[in-house]
Amino acid sequence: MDWTRYRFRSLWLLPAPPATVYAVLDRPEDYPRWWPQVREVRRLDHRTGVIVIRSVLPYTMTFTARAVHREPAAGVLQIDVTGDIEGWIRWTVTTGGPGTCASARYDQEVRVHKPLLRRFAVPGRLVFRANHRLMMRAGRRGLLRHLQAV
Repeated sequence: MDWTRYRFRSLWLLPAPPATVYAVLDRPEDYPRWWPQVREVRRLDHRTGVIVIRSVLPYTMTFTARAVHREPAAGVLQIDVTGDIEGWIRWTVTTGGPGTCASARYDQEVRVHKPLLRRFAVPGRLVFRANHRLMMRAGRRGLLRHLQAV
């Protein structure tokens, strides 16, 4: 088993129309306004940017994200990432229930390149996964607040 590989999936049910949720997720430069762990997003061009994140554990991760698939009608946003992590991240936004609720599914498959995380890949794996869950939980709460304000 490659202990530096991670696969994550989160599902956020949100009380907003799917098109509204998609529009918010399609603006990564605004993520720091509503997602506390996304510390910075610096656009390099219309498809590429540098993202800096930090959750509960005392380390920061920086990676370059490049949009590779954007399909508003299907609710799909996908980026490839390189840097402290390498792989891909995809949002899929669909109708999530009664009324105009949206379901935002987050899928991520990455390999960690950051030396600290590679060094502690085996003993820290459960803690790293818990850290990711906390970050996703905070992101959902932040997005809920943001959607209510919009």
